[in-house]
Amino acid sequence: MLKETVSNERQPKPFNVENMDESYVLPQYRVDLRRLSEKEYNKFIKRNTVSDWSLLSWKDIGRPYEVSKYSKERTDWEKQVNRTMDPHTAWTYFNKSFHEWFVKDVPEEKTRGKREFLKSLQSFKPKEVKHALGDLIKLQLCNYVHRIQDGIWDPRGKRALFEGLHLKKPRILFLGAAEGYEAMQLGAMYPGAYIVMVDYDEYCKNTRFAEFPDSYPFLGENPNTGQWKITYKEDLNIEYIVDDIRNLDFGKEFDIVLSVGLLEHFPDEYKHEVADWHRRFLKDGGYAILTTPRNQLRSRLYYNVMADVMNHTYRELMTVEQMGLYMYESGFDILRHGYIKVHNGLICRPR
Repeated sequence: MLKETVSNERQPKPFNVENMDESYVLPQYRVDLRRLSEKEYNKFIKRNTVSDWSLLSWKDIGRPYEVSKYSKERTDWEKQVNRTMDPHTAWTYFNKSFHEWFVKDVPEEKTRGKREFLKSLQSFKPKEVKHALGDLIKLQLCNYVHRIQDGIWDPRGKRALFEGLHLKKPRILFLGAAEGYEAMQLGAMYPGAYIVMVDYDEYCKNTRFAEFPDSYPFLGENPNTGQWKITYKEDLNIEYIVDDIRNLDFGKEFDIVLSVGLLEHFPDEYKHEVADWHRRFLKDGGYAILTTPRNQLRSRLYYNVMADVMNHTYRELMTVEQMGLYMYESGFDILRHGYIKVHNGLICRPR
């Protein structure tokens, strides 16, 4: 059941079990409390397409697709300082740009964008027309991917990837956490979790995470009844650390080490280091969970049109087979793999 709303002015906890199996399109994002039917599951989620990872080779599956179109912010910065933008600066630019688009009030922005486009037509200045039209196209595409399709958060797909780990009160470490969405979803699915989020850009903690809507509902489990339960950000036990992953002094103390959109930002010669970060903090028997954006035509189009918003850093698009082979060759057994709307997902464990 889909309901369109025109305002996000709600109480902090506006959803309860009476809202189960409903979906709401709010001005900035979608709330989706629907559970997947068998037909929907088979349409949106493909799991375990590889039966034996030891038989897979790079010759069979090819290499990831490198996104080569960078944002104007990055190219202008590099011209000004006459050197390649370093990763920390690139992530700082990306996080700010991405968040500013992510939190737009879409109905209001669409009205403003159309007004600006019509105004630019009256100016007879091609540059103004091109700029206004470009912003309007970006807004429409961002709206479709995030707010209509819910491809970025995709709670139903990610619950399907993350389910069935048989964990009680797990310790979860989220590497490169940004706003922390996936760790919060895991925290709702595995009640009593203690979550440590890590990102070396303090903007992620102070803005992206801090401004994540308190009213957003995560669908999980009530440990007392085994029934579905709605959990909010404030219900979760979260610590947010601003630091470089390489500086962390944790031992092997986490049941889950999670990364979302991390592996694909490193060229091949550094991917083994990313795998080692997951191994380094895992308890014996713990799970490494990773997702990356899928290599598909729609994703290539998205990163091309949204280049000024998204492409400040090195980035690849992968198939789930490519992603899994990187981790398999780095000493992990792939316990579960699959892909959802716009992401690949792995659950793996060090051999």
